[in-house]
Formats: sequence, C-alpha cells, structure tokens
Amino acid sequence: MSPLLPISLDSDEPKRLSLTRKLVLLVMFCLTQFMDTLNISALLSAIPALEASMGMTEIQSTWVFSGFRLTFSSFLLISGRLSDVYNPKTVFIGGVSTLGVLSLCAGFVYSTVPILILRAITGIASAMTIPSALKLLVKVFPDPLEQARAVGFFAGCGAVANMGGLVVGAMFVQWASYHWVFWFVACVAFPVALICVFMIPSQIGETISNHKPKGAKWKSLDLVGVGILTVAFVLLIFAVTSGSTDGWKSPVVLALLIISIIMIIGFFYWETLLPADQAVIPPRTWFYNNFSVLFAIALLPSFWWSGVMFIFSIMWQNVFHWSVMSTAVHMLPLGIVAFAASCTGSLSRIYSPKWIILTGLSLCMIATLLLALGGGKPENYWPYVFPAFVLGSAGVMVAFSHTNIAIFQAAPSSMSGTVGAMFNGALQFGSAIGLAAITSIETSVEATHGGSHEYAGRAASFWFLLGIVALQSISISIFYDRSTDHKPQPKYDNAMHSTSHSTTDCGEKLGDRNVTTATEVN
Repeated sequence: MSPLLPISLDSDEPKRLSLTRKLVLLVMFCLTQFMDTLNISALLSAIPALEASMGMTEIQSTWVFSGFRLTFSSFLLISGRLSDVYNPKTVFIGGVSTLGVLSLCAGFVYSTVPILILRAITGIASAMTIPSALKLLVKVFPDPLEQARAVGFFAGCGAVANMGGLVVGAMFVQWASYHWVFWFVACVAFPVALICVFMIPSQIGETISNHKPKGAKWKSLDLVGVGILTVAFVLLIFAVTSGSTDGWKSPVVLALLIISIIMIIGFFYWETLLPADQAVIPPRTWFYNNFSVLFAIALLPSFWWSGVMFIFSIMWQNVFHWSVMSTAVHMLPLGIVAFAASCTGSLSRIYSPKWIILTGLSLCMIATLLLALGGGKPENYWPYVFPAFVLGSAGVMVAFSHTNIAIFQAAPSSMSGTVGAMFNGALQFGSAIGLAAITSIETSVEATHGGSHEYAGRAASFWFLLGIVALQSISISIFYDRSTDHKPQPKYDNAMHSTSHSTTDCGEKLGDRNVTTATEVN
C-alpha cells in the first residue's frame, strides 16, 4: 500500500495504474464493444432459425435488428451525458450488467412480441456501455500515444465482431441452437461487469462536474434537450427503417420524417438558450477545430461495412445458394483485415490524421469501384470481391480509427462521454440512412433491370456508395485544419469551466480542491 497521495479532480490516478491493470481494463472495454456489435451481426446467421421457431414474418424479423439499433442509437446521447455528469464507472457497470441479464432472458423466449421488446430494451443497455467505456478509456490512457493505440484497438474489436459475429452465429445455429447467440453475450457480460467492479478505480471518473451539488448535476443533464433529440432520433430512424420496407410515399413515413426534422431543429434552438455548462451539446461544440468534418466522416464506416455485408450475404445465399457457414467464411477477410488495420493508431502521432484518413478513404474508393464493376458471379470472388474486401476494409478501418482518435483530441476531455456518444451516434445514423438509401436504389433499379437475380441493382448501390466516399474525401481535403495536430488535448472547456462557481461544503473552489485518498499501486 502506498501512503496517502493527493489526487486532483483531473485525476492523476491513471498515471499510477500498473501496465497490467491498464491492459486488463482495455480488454474489458473492448469485450463490451465486441458484445454490442455481435448483438447485431451474429443474428444475421440466426434469423432463418428465429423465423422458423417463432413464426415471424420477414418484416418482424427485420425489427429484431432495427429495434435494437433504434434504441441503441437514440439513447447514446443520454448515456454520454450521464458519463460526463456522473461517474462513468457506475454507468458502464450498470449497462454491462443489464445487458447480461436481458441477453440471458432473451435466450429463453419463444414468441415474437417478447423478443422484440427485449431487443429494444437491450439496445438501451448497450447504449449505456459505449460512451462510458470511451470516457474510461480516455482516463485510463491519458498519454496521447497510448490513448491513440487504445482507441484504435477498441475500434478494431467492433470491426472484428461485425464480421466474426457472422461466424459465431453460424456455428451456434448449425451445431447448437440460435438461443446460444443470446446466452453467449450473457456469458461474456457477467464476468466483465464483475471484473470491472474491482479493477476500475472509483476516482477515475472524478471531474469538476462530478463534485457539483445534486441540483447542479440534474440541471447539467439537460433533460429537455436530451428528451427532444432522443424522440427525434427514434422517429427519424423508425421512419427511415420503415421507408425502406413500406415505401417512401407512405403518409406515416413522410409525417414522421417531417416531425423528426422539426424536432432536431428545435433541439439546436433550445441549446442556444441554455448556459454553456447546462447544454448537452453546446453550440460551440461544432466549432471545435475539425470537429464537424470529423463527425461527417464518422457517418461512413458502419454504412460501408453494413452495406457490403447486407448486399453480399443476401446475394450469396439467395442467388448463389451458398450455405450460411460458407457465406460467413467468405466474409472473414473484412474482419481480419479491419482488426489488423486498427493497430495503426500510433501513426497519428507521426503523421497528420488528415493524410491518414485521406489514405483510408482512397483505398475505400478503389474497393467500392471494384465492387461496382464485378461481384455478380461466383467466379468473380477472387479477382474482384476479395481484393475489394481487403482494400476496402483496411481503408475504412484506418479512416474510422483515426477519425475516432482525432475527434477525441479535438474536444476537451471533460466532454469525452458526450463526444463518444456523438461519434457512435453518427456511426449508427449513417448506417441506418445509408442502408435505407441503397435498399431503395437496389429495389428501383432491379424493377427495370431483370430483378433480384441480376447484379444491376447492387452495382447501382455501390456507385452511389462510391459517390459518398468521394464526397467525404473532398470534404476532409478542404475543411480539415492541421494547425492543432499533435497538440495536447484540452482537459476542460475554458468557457464552461469559467462559468462554474460551485464550491464544496467547506467553501473551497472546486478548481483548487484536491481529494486525498489511499491508492494502491499495483
């Protein structure tokens, strides 16, 4: 045991954590990212078994994914705000534990309505884990180089789960039961939660906002703003998901789109009326150096991966008549290459993120071009699809990782929970909007070019995707400012910090207050 050591509110404790403890925590955070992503990807292989067991229609089975994604993306901002205002350790462990309980229960369900309800609630639990995990990760690895590597590895685990989930789900369906897709998540979640109870230091989330009076904390949550934006996202994603299946001319879809857009505009207006330290997304957030352009880049990665997986998994099984396992194995290059590319985080300390992200987007454009030109025949897998999977997955992962790293460096560390929520919200939002767009494009082209057994509709979707990647490349080339590259991340927003006049019970200013605690050095 060490003697009593002073720990300031910006927390020096992570610097005293042993390397072993830091690595264990990184693995725990990455396992959570893995579980959240696997919750969607593994079910792609299990859907036929779910439909047969529960008598689901095709639209109902779609909502097994959409219900999770809708609540997950909608509640990310609430989770991020809770992680910034309260201790992220509590938010993280609570989210992981709830995820385990809900997944365990889902494995025992045999009817449609209960499984859809459980999937929606599971999305809320998962939303509690990601921003809090990123907040803790930034605290555990305060050194910029270590932080870049850790964030890159964290992102890589999501990519691995995205592809590996297909294989895991296929193995459970073929050799056990689809119920094990849910139970597998529970088997991972419970040990992670238990380990983190003891391994995450309680003081790691201590910030000035954590030591505000309860009333000030409550105001800092901005429940009105969060509520408006959450409802707007629920309506928008529901409308987009429904539009891709029910048609964009549906009165319900159009009404929900209009209402959600009005609510989003109302949210941004509401934020301008609040003091800076009470707004969930202060308007100046968008003016942090490079923040807006990096947020725009974050719309792409999940869109690209989800689009490629969606198009080829259906085509290979329904048109080529490949088995579930064969389809999953042919998808493996996406995950393997993505994980390898996630280890490039340290490059951001040598080269400007601008050039790294541009390199990734360039590889992605080459890959998408290959997919647009070929891929419609089984024999085209090796000359077209395989190199496209390798180049595209590497490029998207590089862009994803370094956008993730750069966006955390752009904003103050005191806002890392909210920034993590916004980044992951952009990933989900981009995927939802993008999948709806390519589904509509594919369907409309197939209606006049030979039906679903022809490649024309899928090729048109990839040409559209190529245009999106090219537009993002132009945006990062023009709007990314390199003037703050490799500079230390600010700990607090100066304007927000200057508006805080809260004092402790003893009358000391929070900025001058130190907390003394006994800290064990492992």
